[in-house]
Amino acid sequence: MKIIKNIDVQGIHGKPIVTDVFYKENHTKKPVIIFCHGYKGFKDWGAWNNMAEIFAEADVFFIKFNFSHNGGTLEQPIDFPDLEAFGNNNYTKELDDLKSVIDWLFTNENFENEADLNQITLLGHSRAGGIVTIKAEEDSRISKVISLAGVSDYGKRSSTTGDLDQWQKESVKYVINGRTKQKMPHYIQFYHNFIENEARLTISRAVKNLSIPYLIIHGNNDTSVSIEEAYNLKNWCKHSELKIIDDANHVFEASHPWQKQDIPAQLQEVINSVLSFIKT
Repeated sequence: MKIIKNIDVQGIHGKPIVTDVFYKENHTKKPVIIFCHGYKGFKDWGAWNNMAEIFAEADVFFIKFNFSHNGGTLEQPIDFPDLEAFGNNNYTKELDDLKSVIDWLFTNENFENEADLNQITLLGHSRAGGIVTIKAEEDSRISKVISLAGVSDYGKRSSTTGDLDQWQKESVKYVINGRTKQKMPHYIQFYHNFIENEARLTISRAVKNLSIPYLIIHGNNDTSVSIEEAYNLKNWCKHSELKIIDDANHVFEASHPWQKQDIPAQLQEVINSVLSFIKT
């Protein structure tokens, strides 16, 4: 298996999009999955590397990356050494970053015999479930899309609303990272960016306009994103598939750091569902 870690993909926002690629180097074109992490997430969280290896062993060309403003750096892609970048992140930057990764794949001659550019699936976890769905609706290069424990409405999320008067007055609000204990900033630009781009960032609009295959995966023990959001997505796209994973939380029973070789049964069920979806 070929694993290339921490590639510096250049986007349009002045910070590297730190990217990993996993694949079997067998000169056979393989379906592509591009995986996007969620809020306060990163590409090396928990069991995502284990997941990537399983997909690669199953003859998938697997890409995962850090959004340019997720708070990681090229030198330290795990966790959040750059909180200033985190505070200046927003949904449209994440959409731009995803486009940059897709463009990079299409222009990378090193992968032309390994990646099937006619079979590109976007897979987004949590907040990125909306990012991949919006991008899939607007980019004809995408053939399938998967929302993994994905959100259905950005406008109702605390990162977009909350104490707006106080936020406007102070220009920043903070959220505590329960794991790292960091005080993570959200600058008011996040709210302004959402309001200025609200039509584009309305997930229901994108879902209703999807013409490609769409898989929605959600755990029935998810306390971070309600399973009702999965039912919303399903109702908006009648040709979509909905897979409920029993006894699965928001991260399908994985945790960080993940130091075992085996992955949770619930995450394996996710992988099996994804493989069935992309290979049919």
